[in-house]
Amino acid sequence: MSNFSSQLRLSSSLIKRFKLRFTAVTETIERRRAFTTNEGSRPTIVHKRSVDILHDPWFNKGTAFSMTERDRLDLRGLLPSNVMTEEQQIQRFMVDLKRWEVNTRDGPSDTISLAKWRILNRLHDRNETMYYKVLLDNIEEYAPIVYTPTVGLVCQNYSGLFRRPRGMYFSAADRGEMMSMVYNWPADQVDMIVVTDGSRILGLGDLGVQGIGIAIGKLDLYVAAAGINPQRVLPVMIDVGTNNEKLLKDPLYLGLQVNRLDGEEYLSVIDEFMEAVFTRWPNVIVQFEDFQSKWAFKLLQRYRDTYRMFNDDVQGTAGVAIAGLLGAVRAQGRPMIDFPKQKIVVAGAGSAGIGVLNSARKTMARMLGNNETAFQSARSQFWVVDANGLITEDRSNIDPEALPFARKVNEVGRQGLSEGASLEEVVKKVKPDVLLGLSAVGGLFSNKVLEALKDSTSTRPAIFAMSNPTKNAECTPEQAFSIAGDNIIFASGSPFSDVDLGDGKVGHCNQGNNMYLFPGIGLGTLLCGARVISDGMLQAAAECLAAYMKEEEVLQGIIYPSISSIRDITKEVAAAVVREAIEEDLAEGYRDMDIRELRKLNQEETVQYVKNNMWNPHYPTLVYWKE
Repeated sequence: MSNFSSQLRLSSSLIKRFKLRFTAVTETIERRRAFTTNEGSRPTIVHKRSVDILHDPWFNKGTAFSMTERDRLDLRGLLPSNVMTEEQQIQRFMVDLKRWEVNTRDGPSDTISLAKWRILNRLHDRNETMYYKVLLDNIEEYAPIVYTPTVGLVCQNYSGLFRRPRGMYFSAADRGEMMSMVYNWPADQVDMIVVTDGSRILGLGDLGVQGIGIAIGKLDLYVAAAGINPQRVLPVMIDVGTNNEKLLKDPLYLGLQVNRLDGEEYLSVIDEFMEAVFTRWPNVIVQFEDFQSKWAFKLLQRYRDTYRMFNDDVQGTAGVAIAGLLGAVRAQGRPMIDFPKQKIVVAGAGSAGIGVLNSARKTMARMLGNNETAFQSARSQFWVVDANGLITEDRSNIDPEALPFARKVNEVGRQGLSEGASLEEVVKKVKPDVLLGLSAVGGLFSNKVLEALKDSTSTRPAIFAMSNPTKNAECTPEQAFSIAGDNIIFASGSPFSDVDLGDGKVGHCNQGNNMYLFPGIGLGTLLCGARVISDGMLQAAAECLAAYMKEEEVLQGIIYPSISSIRDITKEVAAAVVREAIEEDLAEGYRDMDIRELRKLNQEETVQYVKNNMWNPHYPTLVYWKE
């Protein structure tokens, strides 16, 4: 009997030990699952309850907690009795917001936009799921609030707007500590980081630590447009000081009040940051945002062959511009293959301008045979004008990045131009098919410049006023259509309303917004597990966007789709990125979908695969599990 009792005790001990081990394994698995991109209807394990969960925006549902959840999570009595649906909650929020809009409609537009941002931000702070539901359902209306142009105002005023921390801040004072700092972030898995050093926020210049607003806004669009799980995104500010004299003297400024680091000291900070985040999250994708031109290209070249990263200003802006330029060719009733015949005058030689030039040149060269002759031929289609006028080989101290696009002296001489010729002179002599603005100089396309474009040899010249925010646009659509003519193609970086041309005709204002591409580039890279982000993947994204528009829309002058269809656009762009990564043998698979399975997918199945892995803003069922 004693042996039996001993065996029974031993069996009970083994069973208990097995249960404990099984429980630990199950808890680990479920904790990981809580951060998966595609959660479906699976319950989410949480390790907090009562008021703690009401104060956690990742899991808070407010009045939508069911009665069973209220019992499970010790919430009974902490909320009003009526259990509301998601739709009722959103309706209540929208009624309140619309009432406020009616009461303030006669106020200054900047003030109203900032106030809307505050209201949405407060919702973001308390209930992320509802925030992204509101944003996604009203994306056309609220994208300009969480992103351009309002995000520029937010960044300019961020020290005063700051209420609750969002994202991470790495500073020059943290050198040597970043490897441990990354473990302060609560998510075990991060899919997407947007990082800035605040040195060139939109066209507003050096805003220092306040530039984190741009990283937050971009990631809002990654969630809304690409369906990246909001628990797996991370906005980052690298604070290396500021050269903005106003901020250096502002007692309320939140960042380091020292001049910016430079040279090797600066690089050592960025190197340490990159090593730290990729050590903790080896599969993360890092998007560089609004770094000054001085560093944008250097950092891209430094990291792009080692890490999964890209620079949205250099590569994303370029992709959106290429899609628009190809659309402009189609709008002339010509095939996209005619793109290498386009004469393009580019105003602006910063990171965005050079990025577009490099990408456009590669696109032309590929269409011409992708050899050295084609590459040289493509170069001759561009005339680049910066603050000092037309860039030629006669100029001293040419920026190395702009040097490949400097016109030969004898070449411009035959056209009656010379080094430093004004934009108006260049447009008048070249008679371009496209006038492309990436200068960050509001009103640069003056009435005289637009008048000169009327002599274009194109049947339908295109004007791209791409600089952000709105006040930095090179011209307005009203100016463009009234001076250059009704038949032009118009695109801008910031949103504008269409122009009534009379007699039932409409001048379409296409917004060449980076949000058409960067969410799809990030999502596609994530879902194929590509080791790096190649030029081919970026090109595939741009061409997918260019081909998205129907022929009848393009012939009407509509070269970019409506923001309201952003999820569908992102899905198609991401699928194109996945297919190209597989083609280039860069894909390594994602979770249960290894490279062999990815290779088996056809185009339609790839799109479905992308769709299945997009997070949707719906409340999951919550189950408490004590740690």
